[in-house]
Amino acid sequence: MTWSAPFAHTPVKGTVLVPGSKSATARALVLSALAGESGVIRGGLAARDTSLMIAALGALGASIDDSDPAMWVVAPLGSVATGSDPSPNPTRIDCGLAGTVMRFVPPVAALGTQSVSFFGDEAASARPQRPLLEGLRQLGVRVESDSLPFLVTGPLSGHEAVIDSSGSSQFVSGLILSAPRFPQGLRLTHQGPPIPSLPHIEMTVAALADRGVRVRHEGCTWEVAPSPIAALDETIEPDLTTAAVFFAAALVTGGSLTVSGWPAYSTQPGARVPEILSLIGGSFMWSEAGLTVVGDGVLHGIDVDLHDVSELTPVVAALATLADSPSRIRSVAHIRGHETDRLAALASEITALGGDCREHDDGLAVYPRPLHAGVFHTYADHRLAHAGALLGLVTEGISLDDVACTAKTMPTFPDVWEGLIE
Repeated sequence: MTWSAPFAHTPVKGTVLVPGSKSATARALVLSALAGESGVIRGGLAARDTSLMIAALGALGASIDDSDPAMWVVAPLGSVATGSDPSPNPTRIDCGLAGTVMRFVPPVAALGTQSVSFFGDEAASARPQRPLLEGLRQLGVRVESDSLPFLVTGPLSGHEAVIDSSGSSQFVSGLILSAPRFPQGLRLTHQGPPIPSLPHIEMTVAALADRGVRVRHEGCTWEVAPSPIAALDETIEPDLTTAAVFFAAALVTGGSLTVSGWPAYSTQPGARVPEILSLIGGSFMWSEAGLTVVGDGVLHGIDVDLHDVSELTPVVAALATLADSPSRIRSVAHIRGHETDRLAALASEITALGGDCREHDDGLAVYPRPLHAGVFHTYADHRLAHAGALLGLVTEGISLDDVACTAKTMPTFPDVWEGLIE
């Protein structure tokens, strides 16, 4: 069912509480499941991706009580993870379209001896997976297939792997998250073009450090010694990348908006949102209440490298469509392998509404033109839906073919978005 994107007749104003970070929640769940004792996760994101992660870790032997939305209690993996109770029937794990599940959980499964079968949504088979699975093979794991669906059978026995992580930083994060539990630890080397979204690896390293695990990093190599993973009582920060679309709503309408709970410091790549969006228009101010943006409705073209913060590409492309001069988004070729080919999708959907958005090998060129009514297709991609909703704020008659896909990171997105419109 299509969703009519609200049109803003007046400037957007208000305060938004953004749910917990998807990236941080996924890392907290994996590390809590691998810890030596039970732990607590507060403010975790309750959305499809995290539900899939909870189910996956539960299938491997963890116990995750999320009956209290504000406080999840995680009891770590049992005999399935240690390999003392193998079963002749493969455990089945549904990855959906979640990159964190298909890339963070296979190394966990490889700790045991039971075969684990991974499958997902129809579009999931197109997401890059082979480098992670090649890494597991080098570590002595039997892996059948190079993309979803695939089968993993431990135990893991090796110590060193060399992979090409230029398709996703999650290949590195997935392996080093479980590395403290590997019998000999891990020496992982990236060999290939530059890794995208490096801040996500830094987030993983910081999450391990918080639990007492040291990761030695030099150049393109990460080393993790076998070590215990401490249990924690941790609180998840708001998803700073998801916040970008709400700030953008204030920019395009000349309004003001506050995202409450914005941290003074964060390892999330989304911490760069104010820096990048301020180049397009508006000013940001931080206080204990949160981060506030004030816009005047005038947007400027931008030439920007989003290699490390590529999740922002859809929102930046939408803002560029409404700017007063052309824009160029660079170094994001890897997002062709995200939930969909985001470059092709953005070029197609923006152009179909009357805009001029052109694909390049590594990104997009956007030439502002007046838009008209039409259907913005989301390709089951939450970030594409954000871009379409943003364009709909200032162009009457835009609808989204599937706003429900925003449940990936914010199930309440449609209601919160509509609540901003007076």
